[in-house]
This record gives sequence, structure tokens and C-alpha cells, in this order.
Amino acid sequence: YIGYGLYVITSFDGKKHNGFISNSVMQISVNPLKVAVSINKQNYSYNVIKESGIMNVNILTEETPFATFSKFGFQSGREVDKFSGETVITTQNGLAVIKDNVNAVLCLKVDEFVDAGSHGLFICSVEDSFVKDEKETMTYSFYHRNVKPKPNTDGKKGYVCKICRYVYEGDKLPEDFICPLCKHGAVDF
Repeated sequence: YIGYGLYVITSFDGKKHNGFISNSVMQISVNPLKVAVSINKQNYSYNVIKESGIMNVNILTEETPFATFSKFGFQSGREVDKFSGETVITTQNGLAVIKDNVNAVLCLKVDEFVDAGSHGLFICSVEDSFVKDEKETMTYSFYHRNVKPKPNTDGKKGYVCKICRYVYEGDKLPEDFICPLCKHGAVDF
């Protein structure tokens, strides 16, 4: 298994701050310091970042509650202002930083874009970075073991989404089924 961290990637569309959960961030070089971020093309932030050319990576800690994943991962910025009611803290590039449960932030400028089919790969320079605290980074496996609620099937027959735990009730899952919560396909059930 390949290990992944979990992050909130933030952007700004000119009117509102937005963010989404990602597990696809990796350092790709040291000199110059570059990071690659893979973003699903169906994600609202995909077009915002492609247009603006900037993003912030908020590195989540193991103390991050499920509510953060629900807020930034199971709804779309097209329909919801994910920072509504929040005091927005911004970095020098004008993008939001999550106030709590973040141990470090990377401020990125997009240098190159690679079309990777369902996703776009953004190759970025690290323009700024800072450590907020020394708490352990949330990994994808820690999230699955300790944060993500277990499905409540109450004896129902069906299929459970491995990503968000949505339960599809029925004897056969359609091959083209898309999860209504996290937008992943039948392969993730």
C-alpha cells in the first residue's frame, strides 16, 4: 500500500474562499523546491486553481475531527461556501488557511499543468511555507482506522463506499454508479 497524507487545499475564486480534501500531494524536487498536486477535474477547485495559478496546502493533524472532512470533502464549493461563518486567516498570496488542526502550510504557485485523464496534475513552486505546530500529520490510513465513522447498515443489504461510507441499498451495484456524497465510482464500493 502507498501511504498518503491528508490535506485541505485552499483556493479563491475572486468572491469566496474554497477548500477540498486531498490525499494527492507530494514533494517532487528539492532544488528548486517543487510539489505536485493531483486534482479531480470534477472538483470545483480544479478550475479555480487552473485559472488563478495558486493554492495553499493545509497539512492536517491526527486531531482533525470528521466534521472537517465532511465540510471540505463531502460537499461542493459550487453549492456551499465552505468558509461561511469562519474567521478567514490568509497568507501572503491571499488564500485561506484552516485555523485549527493544521501543523503546516505550503503556499504554492502553479508552474506546469499535466492532463492526467480524470485528474489534472499541478506542478508547483513552493512560494512560502510555515509550521504551525509539531502535532503528527494525519495519514489516510490513520483517518480510516480512527476518524472515519463506521457504516451503520442495520442489517441492510447493499454496498458501502470505501471513501465516505455511503451505503447503497440493493442486491447489485450498477457498474456506472457514482456515490452521491463523494462522487467516487463503483470501483470504490
